[in-house]
Amino acid sequence: MRKRTLLVAATLTTGLLTALPAGPATAAPSGLAGDFNGDGYRDAAVGAPCTDVGSASCAGAVVVLYGSSSGVSATRKAVITQNSTGVPGTAESGDVFGAALAAADLDRDGYSDLVVGASGESIGDRQGVGSGTVLWGGPSGLSGGKGLPQPSTLAEWGGFSRGIAAGDFDGDGDTDVTLTGQSHTRLYLGPFTRTGGPLSHYRVGELGTTFEVTAGDMSGDGAAERVYPHAVDGDSGGQIFYYRSSGPGAGYTLNELPNADGFPGSIADINGDGYGDLVLGDHTDPASHKPGGHLGGQITVWYGGPNGPDPAQTPTVVHQDTAGVPGAGEADDAFGAALSTGDINGDGYADVAVGASGEDLGTANEAGSVTVLFGSASGLTTTGATSYTQNTSGVPGTAEAWDRFGSAVDLTDLTKDGKADLVIGVDGENSAGGVWTLRGTATGLTTTGAKGLTAADVSLKYGRSFGSVIAQ
Repeated sequence: MRKRTLLVAATLTTGLLTALPAGPATAAPSGLAGDFNGDGYRDAAVGAPCTDVGSASCAGAVVVLYGSSSGVSATRKAVITQNSTGVPGTAESGDVFGAALAAADLDRDGYSDLVVGASGESIGDRQGVGSGTVLWGGPSGLSGGKGLPQPSTLAEWGGFSRGIAAGDFDGDGDTDVTLTGQSHTRLYLGPFTRTGGPLSHYRVGELGTTFEVTAGDMSGDGAAERVYPHAVDGDSGGQIFYYRSSGPGAGYTLNELPNADGFPGSIADINGDGYGDLVLGDHTDPASHKPGGHLGGQITVWYGGPNGPDPAQTPTVVHQDTAGVPGAGEADDAFGAALSTGDINGDGYADVAVGASGEDLGTANEAGSVTVLFGSASGLTTTGATSYTQNTSGVPGTAEAWDRFGSAVDLTDLTKDGKADLVIGVDGENSAGGVWTLRGTATGLTTTGAKGLTAADVSLKYGRSFGSVIAQ
């Protein structure tokens, strides 16, 4: 889509550019993860990590699109940078503020907060160290923030905070946060306060190089497991390790899924048995340095149980050459490079959205696509699988080269109707990026009322990479 909405767009200098939702919430805050203003509608937080802020190139920004009965729009938004009032730090070139995002209520006030990674942040004379910041939710949405305690042992160009996840990791009722990047993984334990930050924090010392983390309860004990892909020589898909709580104050056990591979990941109950299931995207093509996988990429589902996923199970494997899945596996499709789970049709089973931002459509290289697969009592199924592109009827725009439709995906209920809507990142749209939304219904997604918002629509005049990250 090359046609832009005409508007006056200011250069990002102060960071908070446009109106927050009209009026504060009057009822008690909802307590929903992702509901930053407490009005009962979940919101979409979208990263634009390579947006210029004033003269600082790739300083980065986060755009919050507030949910409503009609979904999101360009009129209900906030644009936040490190130059925004109350946000720690200063927007500097290469910070890439917004490179990773996670939403959760950290200070137990009923308003969801947002953890933001700036993996290119420099500390003193150390370049590219990385940092994490909590933006606080409230009646008017996100405002102000607190920097997470900064380890002194981070390496230059280590990219700390490239991976962020939040959840109750030890089962004590408080939300915790983990940040990871290269050789440093850290755990921040709740409860958090706005003045003091986390209750405590420490380095997780058993992991090597890892840039990703996924969290969710796969054992049904009320504590979220933390899944870290671990990079190894000879396999760019890595190895999959996860931490499971032994109970509040009792520590964690490190477990391996030796036959699992890939990143990113998402956890939700796909087969309705009460245990979260781990979906992994193995999006790179098989090669000498990548012995497994499928041409064009694949996803695998590892089903949870009372002891977490059984390493001996045969996972569900889905790719574009699987019967019932639209399309065909082709080199560099990147099927599985973006993943999200949520119940689209309200049947009680989590469904899976799979981004393939490298998908070519005719002569349009890397135009991108998103495939939706549905959960069932027997697990993930290809029955009813549907693929969406910007050439799909009702989807705004036109599929063009380098749009990268599906660069990020998120299934979340923006309209409070009990059905997850699909938020799609299109980080190459107009060379600046965009975000598209499709509504969930009892019969699946509908393109009726589908919306597309470009970087220009949300006042990112120099917005690059808008839509490359969406908070889960």
